[in-house]
Amino acid sequence: MTWDSAPLAPLVLVQGAEGLLVDRAIERITEQARAADPNVERTVTLGSAYQSGELSMLTSPSLFGEARLVIIDNAETASDALITDMVAYVAAGPAPDVWMVLAHRGGVRGKKMLDAVKASGAPLVTCDPIKKDTDKVSFAAAEFKRAGRRASAGAVRALVEALGSDLRELAAACQQLIGDSQGAIDEHLVDKYYGGRVEATGFKVADAAVAGNAAQAISLLRHALDTGTDPVPIVAALALKVRTLAKAGAMRSGYSASELGMAPWQADKARRELQNWTPDGLADAITAVAQADAEVKGQGRDPVFAVERAVLAIAAAYGR
Repeated sequence: MTWDSAPLAPLVLVQGAEGLLVDRAIERITEQARAADPNVERTVTLGSAYQSGELSMLTSPSLFGEARLVIIDNAETASDALITDMVAYVAAGPAPDVWMVLAHRGGVRGKKMLDAVKASGAPLVTCDPIKKDTDKVSFAAAEFKRAGRRASAGAVRALVEALGSDLRELAAACQQLIGDSQGAIDEHLVDKYYGGRVEATGFKVADAAVAGNAAQAISLLRHALDTGTDPVPIVAALALKVRTLAKAGAMRSGYSASELGMAPWQADKARRELQNWTPDGLADAITAVAQADAEVKGQGRDPVFAVERAVLAIAAAYGR
């Protein structure tokens, strides 16, 4: 199970190298323990500092009968004593009135202990690193959703492109946008706060391509790829840009910006950009993006070549 479904139980194993998610799982369990018993006694012990017999002391019956929450963190640095005592604790069965969390943040140390905990049937909360941009987009979108805030798909992608290398930083950015703004969170707001954090993003690549500046677009694209940006969100940014132009074209037929789901500033910008685009050129751009989207998602052999070809095709379609 994931961190946001971490349960309160006699023994829970939280395992994974994504530190933020481990911390959140522990926080969630702590909140549940305090909700169950406001007087719960919370104790944190680090794996490397654990001494023989400490577990027995922490889980022995309390004189006042209060519930206890025992958190053993950094179990990946476990002393030999902790490994021995934890295996014995699991074999004996959980102590009454005790909730325990064993947090192991990666590595192979303590395998015997982990195997014993897993074999006991204790809940396992997995906190593996989030590496793919698509997963980071899902993470950021969930942050806004939990806070009851709407965020456009483009805004979430822009935020990931600017801050996606560090999950803690990404989470902090989501909270800052939630705390410092009202209403829907869009690309303009993300750019205002974090647009300067990177020299090249998918949206900057898309802006240059739509403006017909092939050399700048390719330069920005290569920089973005060299700094770790995945081709998938870049193609997504290209698709969003081309779709926005298509919506601006629909406004010529009498549709309003609100009917097309566009903010006024988006509509104004799109109308300006559309001035140098013909229906045939826009059709070519849409086709190029659709082909690139399919190729970067598995139908092609070289995602980088696919996105480069799409960028050049969009820039070539400008003005014709």
